[in-house]
Amino acid sequence: MIPLSVLDLSPVVEGSDVGAALRNSIDLARHAERLGFHRYWLAEHHNMPGIASAATALVIGQVAAATSTIRVGSGGIMLPNHAPLVIAEQFGTLEALFPGRVDLAVGRAPGTDQMTARALRRTLAGDVDRFPQDVVELIHYLQPSKPGQLVQAVPGEGSRVPVWILGSSLFGAQLAAMLGLPYGFASHFAPAQMAEAIALYRARFEPSEHLAAPYVMLGLNLVAAETDDEARRLFTSIEQAFLNLRTGRPGRLPPPVDAVPEAAMMRDGPLASAVVGAPQTVRDGLAEFIARYQPDEVIVTSQIYDHAQRVRSYEILADVRAELARAA
Repeated sequence: MIPLSVLDLSPVVEGSDVGAALRNSIDLARHAERLGFHRYWLAEHHNMPGIASAATALVIGQVAAATSTIRVGSGGIMLPNHAPLVIAEQFGTLEALFPGRVDLAVGRAPGTDQMTARALRRTLAGDVDRFPQDVVELIHYLQPSKPGQLVQAVPGEGSRVPVWILGSSLFGAQLAAMLGLPYGFASHFAPAQMAEAIALYRARFEPSEHLAAPYVMLGLNLVAAETDDEARRLFTSIEQAFLNLRTGRPGRLPPPVDAVPEAAMMRDGPLASAVVGAPQTVRDGLAEFIARYQPDEVIVTSQIYDHAQRVRSYEILADVRAELARAA
């Protein structure tokens, strides 16, 4: 069975606050470690009332401190928002504190709207067009310094924190292949070019000092419950959240409802990569997803309103993973 990992968007639910969301993330990370998940990643978003992980490196540090073995990292850091040196220092610090456990996955989207992007950077000079150069610069700071090198990342220099490229289009696939880096595709919210991006990455991959062979991680929405009906109801929270975001009304994660009238549009579009149901439904859906796309790893996100039900969803998934491993 391929590794399964957790992507936590640290949801702030209606009727609650950011503090509770962050404490829930720490609690879920402890459960994920106990259940045998491979990685626990958090994502950078800004000006989004429903996501608490804007200060991503800080949250990763809290998650790492609360666990002991699971890999922790970003899924991802939106590199155009930052100077590469700053990110090298942040993740070099994490690696110094939690050696051998830290991943740094980077993307070229701002993770927000243009006005907020400008507030983050003061200017938009560090735009997406510089993303390839910024990735190379970032990797440079994480390598051992060379004689006479005037600018070093301290901490960071020599840490060799693994760098991943994230993407939702063919651009990231080409860049990851050219640099010989692992690649994560954001199929949990933009699955349209998933198959094409995977094929392109694997066909053009150039072995490097970082990676000898292509390695693909795919995002998957997954909600598991005791029955199909219960799981489908829990899934309505993320359906509502996506609809609110698409119509310019981002907010906190809403509680589940009996039905979302526009749900079919979401399930055929941005939420097409989703497995929702009881244990047997999840088993069949996960096995079919893996068989169809042949990823090296799957990272699962479960945007569920009630924290206890979110934990339970991952418990069911862990049981399903064990069952699939026994059957392999």
